Amino acid sequence: MKPSIKRLLKAPLIAICLVFVSVAWLWFGQGGIAGLFRSDAERQSCLERIHRLAEENQALLDEVKLLRTDMKYLESVARRRLNLIGKDEVVFRFSREETQEKGRVSAADKDKNSKTAPERSAGNGGNR
Repeated sequence: MKPSIKRLLKAPLIAICLVFVSVAWLWFGQGGIAGLFRSDAERQSCLERIHRLAEENQALLDEVKLLRTDMKYLESVARRRLNLIGKDEVVFRFSREETQEKGRVSAADKDKNSKTAPERSAGNGGNR
């Protein structure tokens, strides 16, 4: 190659290399395009969280308003969450052993009744 052609090719080659380095730096460098995409994704997730928290906040404000104004709602919440009872109500408490024994007895009665039921229907000829 002639020296003049080398000189002519050297300038565009240097320019192409500079452009390539600049593009790589813009794309992968700190605060580059890749960082911009990451920031945008993070921004979207933050916005979604803000909307979710705003909805939850509004629901809590509505519940506070109901608790302050609606006495029936307040009573139902007190019964459900605090296990409170009214003035004229009586609470019956059963021990777990008694409940389990009654459960066993009732299951035995069910088995006993289910065995005798086909015998009764066979004796009647299936008609009632």
